[in-house]
Amino acid sequence: MSQTDNALIPAYDLIIVGGGIAGSATAAVMARQGWSVLLLEKTEQFVDRVRGEWIAPWGVAETRRLGLYDTLVASGGRHLSRHITYDETLDPAIAESAPLPLDMFCDGVAGPLCIGHPRHCQALFDAALAAGATGLRGVDVTAVHLGAAPQVEYCIGDQVFSARAPLVIGADGRTSQVREAAGIALHQDPPHHWFAGLLVEGAHGWDADTQAIGTEGDFSFLAFPQGDGRVRVYGGWALDQAHRFKGPDGPRRFLDAFAMNCSPRNRHLVEGRPAGPLQWFINADAWTDEPFVAGGVLAGDAAGWNDPILGLGLSISYRDVRIITDILKATGPGGTPDFALYAQERTERLRRLRFVAQIQARLDMEYGEVAQARRHSLHERSAADPTLRLHAVAVMAGPEAAPPEVFTDAHRNRVLGLQEA
Repeated sequence: MSQTDNALIPAYDLIIVGGGIAGSATAAVMARQGWSVLLLEKTEQFVDRVRGEWIAPWGVAETRRLGLYDTLVASGGRHLSRHITYDETLDPAIAESAPLPLDMFCDGVAGPLCIGHPRHCQALFDAALAAGATGLRGVDVTAVHLGAAPQVEYCIGDQVFSARAPLVIGADGRTSQVREAAGIALHQDPPHHWFAGLLVEGAHGWDADTQAIGTEGDFSFLAFPQGDGRVRVYGGWALDQAHRFKGPDGPRRFLDAFAMNCSPRNRHLVEGRPAGPLQWFINADAWTDEPFVAGGVLAGDAAGWNDPILGLGLSISYRDVRIITDILKATGPGGTPDFALYAQERTERLRRLRFVAQIQARLDMEYGEVAQARRHSLHERSAADPTLRLHAVAVMAGPEAAPPEVFTDAHRNRVLGLQEA
């Protein structure tokens, strides 16, 4: 069916390509507003693809503003209350004696929220359907037309369909078809290290309310418990070790790398069992200069992403959804939304988070004597000067919560010891 046969093509107020976090959250919010929404999702079932499962406190605050927080908690979301930073230059008893309380960053937010990604996606998809959205699974989008008369063509099995709407939202991930159709360029930083994730079960000895990060030797780890002995763990290692955890025994060797003297509690992770795939990727930030065109706007990873070392993919997506849906509500069905303020806010948000990620990668994902000395120096200096840790506020409380001077070369150099403070 051609674009000229508009009278025969089903019309909606909004078409969303991608039924994951950003797509389903947007569909749920706008369907609750009475908009007719078509939500198209490629997969027939959400599976563990090692995606983000940790929502920072500022991201949790966004879920509340969107009216989705209760949905996530009802689907198994759990708050974490403590953070411990381990390091080969620190006595573990000292590290564990002063955990960081995680309820201090956003008013009314108990701490980060952890929830398994497949369950998270399904809960939002179901919420969108319950709100009245039309949600289709097993969809292969074959064409996206934007501009003055947006239209999406797609297949389900061997059946071909078309739909039209005043706006198409691209929430279809890093390889976004909508972004390609819009002709929006994606910029990306050079990679810094390898990063991998694995779900572990049987780790009952790990404190269910405690997240941790640490570096020892040539490996770095992060751990985020999900309850019932399940912990999502991540590891980082040098770029020149591309084959380190490949092969059928890769997941087991990956878990064995968590055995660290600096973090004795990691033994509970090593004793656990892989409960999903081990997937690794190079770290990198990616961004778009302007994530919208006439008839289309991008949300979540489709619009660019932050280095996963900060774990902010979900928080970024929920902020995107909140700003986009606020603009749509103010515009009304069939109107012409102006996403200029969304683009401006997102550009600055990602710039700040990109800056913080570059600092954090230098600290946590570099190895050898020089890197070890750098971390040790920061531990000592920050005890006397807590402002050296202010960039962490951007991670936990939101990039707008840290003062502008944190995102400057002067601050970075002070943190990394590249010049006198």
